[in-house]
Amino acid sequence: MGFEELLPAIAGMTWQHLVMIAVGLILIYLAIVKNYEPNLLLPMGFGAILVNIPWSSAISQIDPATGEAVEGVLNVFFNAGIATEIFPLLIFVAVGAMIDFSPLFRNPSLLLFGAAAQFGIFLTMVLAAVLGYDLREAASIGIIGAADGPTSIVVASRFAPDLLGPISVAAYSYMALVPIIQPPVIRSLTTRKERLIRMTNVSNKVISKKALIAFPIVVTIAAGIIAPSSLALIGFLMFGNLIRECGVLNNLSKSAQNELSNLVTLLLGITIASTMTADRFIRVDTLVIIALGLFAFVFDTFGGVLFAKFLNLFRKEGNKINPMVGACGISAFPMSARVIHQMGQKEDPYNYLLMPAISANVGGQIGSVIVGGIILTLVPLFA
Repeated sequence: MGFEELLPAIAGMTWQHLVMIAVGLILIYLAIVKNYEPNLLLPMGFGAILVNIPWSSAISQIDPATGEAVEGVLNVFFNAGIATEIFPLLIFVAVGAMIDFSPLFRNPSLLLFGAAAQFGIFLTMVLAAVLGYDLREAASIGIIGAADGPTSIVVASRFAPDLLGPISVAAYSYMALVPIIQPPVIRSLTTRKERLIRMTNVSNKVISKKALIAFPIVVTIAAGIIAPSSLALIGFLMFGNLIRECGVLNNLSKSAQNELSNLVTLLLGITIASTMTADRFIRVDTLVIIALGLFAFVFDTFGGVLFAKFLNLFRKEGNKINPMVGACGISAFPMSARVIHQMGQKEDPYNYLLMPAISANVGGQIGSVIVGGIILTLVPLFA
């Protein structure tokens, strides 16, 4: 018996496999040591190791003895959960059940930041198209800037399944790196005087239960009329929120927020890894996509902050918006809101920006899903 037959994994190992195993270890390190999105980065990192050991039974292989294809478990999960969009949509149910829209009701103008902070998506689409990607691929890359992993997966699985691996890794990595990426961008765009602005006009009015129940229903109907292709994304998000607010499904709401979220996130993370094989990932395209994703993320933050500064031109003293809050218009909920609140506390320990930041962040969650739906609707018309 030869060496290749005795230890086929070692015999088949290449430097590309070793690089991808190192990538997996880095993701695990970020999850455990740095506590960056551990629910996703840890299974993604471990999955990357699983699929990059030659002849791994975790992914589909050709049996060398029989020459027949043997389907791996991660490919089964991928075909059942991601190719059908079931996993990301179930995540939306869980996210919807976690979101409290009442801060947004108290500060409805902050919903505008959910639109302004999507600027980087469209700018990146243009840049990607200039670099030679077709419109479907450019849209899949641009949506990374929304900092909304499930939306990125849905758009990429529809338009650019071959790019799903690097797009997913970039989307979730940048979500995890919000505390590192956003502060320097915000500081470069604002003065200390602007960062010290106190938003004293925050309302504390009580929001009626009827309004909170009606909101997800109205949003779903309106979105369906305007962009039917967005209904799967928006509908599942709003369905999760309706479970939360209706008051008669408390057990289901808790299950969606905990058991459903944890289980599907686990399966989603390790299943995405089935696309992180060395032959797909070790390419110049991957580095370009990751760089474009960072560009989109930075310019989404850029758009939100500059939009706040623009609005302040028309607001009186005492009614101005702290421009840092504009950065929360991305969908990294609630991490971005916490980062902005902490930045405000460093500048002024008595400045409490959490509630307006949460309002803008909730707007960003809605905005990213709507933009994803718009892209799904319009791109096929021009591609």
